Order: sequence, then C-alpha cells, then structure tokens
Amino acid sequence: MSRFLAAFSVALFASFAFARDAGPNIVFILADDLGWGDVGFHGGTAPTPNLDQLADDGLELTQHFVAPVCSPTRAGLLTGRYWSRFGVTTPKNELALPMGTVTLQRALQSQGYQTCLTGKWHLGSKPQWGPNHFGFDHSYGSLAGGVTSWSHRYKVGPFSRTWHRNERLIDETGHVTDLIANEAVQWITQRRDDPFFLYIPFTAVHLPINESQTWLDRVPQSIETEIARQYAASIMHLDHAVGQIVRALDKNGHRQNTLIVFTSDNGGSTATNNTQPYPPDDSPPGKLTANNGSLRGQKGSVYEGGVRVPTIVSWPNRIGPNQQTTPVCIVDWMPTFCNLAGYQSEQDLNWDGVDLSEWLINGAELPERSIYLAGPRKRSVALRHGVWKLIVHSDGGQELFRIDRDPFEQHNLVAEQKDRVQDMLRRLKREQLADDTSVPGAR
Repeated sequence: MSRFLAAFSVALFASFAFARDAGPNIVFILADDLGWGDVGFHGGTAPTPNLDQLADDGLELTQHFVAPVCSPTRAGLLTGRYWSRFGVTTPKNELALPMGTVTLQRALQSQGYQTCLTGKWHLGSKPQWGPNHFGFDHSYGSLAGGVTSWSHRYKVGPFSRTWHRNERLIDETGHVTDLIANEAVQWITQRRDDPFFLYIPFTAVHLPINESQTWLDRVPQSIETEIARQYAASIMHLDHAVGQIVRALDKNGHRQNTLIVFTSDNGGSTATNNTQPYPPDDSPPGKLTANNGSLRGQKGSVYEGGVRVPTIVSWPNRIGPNQQTTPVCIVDWMPTFCNLAGYQSEQDLNWDGVDLSEWLINGAELPERSIYLAGPRKRSVALRHGVWKLIVHSDGGQELFRIDRDPFEQHNLVAEQKDRVQDMLRRLKREQLADDTSVPGAR
C-alpha cells in the first residue's frame, strides 16, 4: 500500500473515530533552538533515529512557523494569541502573561485533563509566576531559560537559581536532558484513565551545551571539532529522550490515544557556547554549529531560518504518514487542542490561531488568513499571506518574497509588486494595531 493510500485510509477511519472518541491525550514536545537542518529527516549529520521514525510514521508540517526567539513562542502556544499581543517579543524573566489569562492548560483542565509541564517555562522566572499559577497541576524544571547542563543554573543574577518542582526551588544531580525526560516518563507511568496534557519544553539544544563522554563517543567520527561534536551529542541526547517518552506512552497503554507534536521554539543558533554570563559548568568554548539548511537567517530573525522549524504530528490510527505544506503557526495549537478536547469558552478568547483538527485528520481546507510574526523588539516584523511574505524593518526597509518559488528569500520583489506590497502593508497595520489594543493590561 502506498504512503498516500495509507494516509487516505487512516483519514477515512478517523472521520468516524474522531466523532466517537473522547479527547485524546496530548503530548507537546518543544526543542530549544533546534534548526531546520539539525534533524536526520532533513539531512542533519547527527543521527536522530527516534525523530526520523516519528516523522516517517506521522505527518510532517513543512511550513510550521514560530517566533524568532524563546518566550514569545511559548506565549503563543499556551494562549492561541500572537506573542506581541502581550508585548512579549524577547526572552522574558518578568511576568509575561496577565495572571488571569485563559491558557491552553486551564482550558484542558476544565475538560477533566490532568496537566504537567516538565522542562523550561520562561514566562515568569519566579515561583509565584510559574506554571502552577497558570493551569499546570504538576511543574518541574527551569522557571527561567536555558540552564547549565549539570548544575541547572540560569544566567548569573536574580533568576540564576531556577530549578524547581511545584513552586519549590530544588537542587538535583544529573544532566538536564535526562532529568526532564525522566520526570516526563515518571508522570506518564502514573496516569490512569483521565486524559492528560503533557508539555515537555526541553532546554536542548540551547547553550550552554556540555554533554558527557558517553554521548560524545556516539557522535559520528566525520564530525570533528569539539564544539561540533558537543552540539551533535546534544541533538542525539534530545532524540534519545524523545524515544524514551514515546516508549513510555506505549508501555503504559497510552500511545494509541495520544496526539504527539514535536517542534522547536525557533531556528538554530550559532551563538558562542560559553561566553554568556552563566555560572561555571565546564562548558566547552566555540560557536554552536546549528544547521538551518538552506533557509536564510537563524534564531532572532524573521527570515525563514529563524521562524520555520522541523515539526512532526503523530497520532496512530488518526493521522497517517504524509507531509503538509500549508503554512501554519504555533498559535494554532490551542484552538486545535481545545476543539479535540471538546472545550468551548464562555467568553471570546480572540484567538489569532485557527483550529487545525479537520485539516490534520481529514485534509480539510484551512481558511485563507495571514500569519503575523513579530521579531525581537519589533525591529523586524513579517506577514505571510498565501505564497507571499512581506518583511518590514524598523529602519523602513521592506522585502517581499514569493516563498513557493523563492524559499531561501533571495529575490526581493518590492519594486515589481507595488500593489501587493500595499495590500500586505494594510494587513500588517491591522495586526500591529491589534498588538496595541487587544489585551488590556498585558504590558
């Protein structure tokens, strides 16, 4: 049976099963700074057999867009709103969201879901701003951003001690990737009949990277420099952790009714590994060797290399193996998961995202819309509409690309497409106005 016939058969079955079954368990795995070309299924040099298998068996979203940096993507995922609606366009240690925000996990709680975060929060780096105050029953990991691999410390300053479990700061031994994965596996093992939402935002492959010799010994010999081997080992370690989580779901009888999404919070980074003000952790020197493929730009940029990331959706017997090329966005997951869980809000949540469930399961058409991507401090903003992408820089510069013909953003068509530019500028202006008016008290 061909890949596409299999996908059709699964979709036909799903059209009946979707209407009959209760909401699925949801596991959302978020890598940190993983580039488009870092994974094996995109030609990466570090072996990623678990992710490759997940992609082969599931649905790959080849145009899944996120924010150019960390906290904004997390805000978009958990609210269904563009991050700029909350004034969140950079990494955020202060409180990022109003305390009463109807988050994804709160919505799912109201439908009987048990909720857990194990990993990196970075939407408020004090315990009183942490995940337990925004709808997570169980919370573990870093309240702040990326941490040192072994001592689990954030950058030197008021938020450096950040490792926690349920509002209590703790100290533990072990590598950060193992700790996050082990907590997830243990939590899965404790689940019984109630549906659950498990959010696993890993810190890998964010700096500072410091992998053990065990993982370095597994890196292909063709990867030669120390920092490149460290980076590859971090990717392989992350892939292994994903495999542990999938196997735990299978072992405990949850896999068939669990929707897994794997993605990254932004494109890959080539920042220097050990020059930022983290506490000493013996992290090796050198620039990270992230691979964004042939995409232009990297983390921090609204070019494709900063905002287009590897993404897999896996749900056995519901979503068959395939690829989808339609542009979608991180803000679409809250409407999607809420619909699958049967959640209906009594108030208008003003989602910027759209429900992808019928598109994912049955290949239904999505409504025409624009996708708005605000970069750090809005120095650059982008608008994707159909095959067209407009970028506007704070210095007044404008770029227009036809992505289906120019995926690497090499040919600026502003001069040739003046009417289209004006239309997209009007659309962009509406989005920017909504940033200033749609979430009172968010700034």
